[in-house]
Amino acid sequence: MNLDSIDKRILAVLQKKGRIQNLELAKEVGLSPSPCLRRVRLLEEAGVIKGYTALLDAAKIGMKLTVFARIWLSGQDVDTTDHFVKEVVKLPEVVECHLMAGDCDFILRIVAADLDAYRKFQIEHLGRIKGVKSIKTEIPMQECKLSSELPL
Repeated sequence: MNLDSIDKRILAVLQKKGRIQNLELAKEVGLSPSPCLRRVRLLEEAGVIKGYTALLDAAKIGMKLTVFARIWLSGQDVDTTDHFVKEVVKLPEVVECHLMAGDCDFILRIVAADLDAYRKFQIEHLGRIKGVKSIKTEIPMQECKLSSELPL
């Protein structure tokens, strides 16, 4: 889908204010309400807008630790990687999973209450997935930027 400048303005506003009413959105992007709503629907139907969600403060719900786990598998064949992905998507603690080119096979972003909870999760879940050869955990010292907004 080719995005014009109005589509990009709509997306920029929705990234910041996902709960904005159509009337207010239309005013912000310089459209009347009907064409604005029509464009939003087209962006949704095209899959440009994948959905709407509430962003939670992880620490305020008891998930005070974020770690990045680098995963090496015993093989990079389709069966091994597909099995790993199938198992990881079942784990709510894993909030991101990326198949990598380079040193490791996957990088995961994992949230946990604390280091003990993460260690238990690693032992009881990650380490038990068939095909996992090695796990290296990186613990960030400070969150400097966390955004779900994409540049338009």
